[in-house]
Amino acid sequence: MVSSPRVRNTLTLFSSLDCVVCHRVRLVLAAKGVTYDMVAVDPAKPPDELVEVNPYHSVPTLVERDLVLYSASVVSEYLDERYPHPPLMPVDPLSRARLRLSMLRLEHDWVPQVQAIQAGNKTQSDAARKKLREHLLATLPLFKASKFFLNTEMSLADCAVAPIIWRLPQLGVSLPKDAKAIEDYGARIFRSPGFARSLTAEERAYRDGVA
Repeated sequence: MVSSPRVRNTLTLFSSLDCVVCHRVRLVLAAKGVTYDMVAVDPAKPPDELVEVNPYHSVPTLVERDLVLYSASVVSEYLDERYPHPPLMPVDPLSRARLRLSMLRLEHDWVPQVQAIQAGNKTQSDAARKKLREHLLATLPLFKASKFFLNTEMSLADCAVAPIIWRLPQLGVSLPKDAKAIEDYGARIFRSPGFARSLTAEERAYRDGVA
């Protein structure tokens, strides 16, 4: 949850207002119920305070006192360990490894398509839209297999997946009727108070009235 501007927290998150990987970290923070200060960043014009602490000037960037972390995967795992309740990773090593591998594939295969749709020209956007749809449909059995992604409880993987599913209408990605399990999965997460808290006004507008 984002704090009042008059209250200074130990955690500061530099985040774009419409960034799928920033949303991932905001969803982790919301799931944990952690209060933080958010600094809205235009990636094309990073503020001086971000430039000073992050050599890549990238978002999301998390600052906690003298600690500076960047990369959504690094920040997410740190938050899960720093604030252990509720846990967002399974206990056993095999399940943790499977979830980490799934998140790595999302970062390499899904996220670049989202970014290309949002930032590319028509040819690039159309190609990325087709690839993202293919990735989603190829993963359909996983959405059907469990209430959450590869796990019986919400995990860091869901924090990575749900922001992508939320953006599908805005991205112009439509799914066939037999992929209803993906929309059902999204709806379960979208109804949670934590998901609503994770949204910026810009992101909320993608599905007015849903969260």
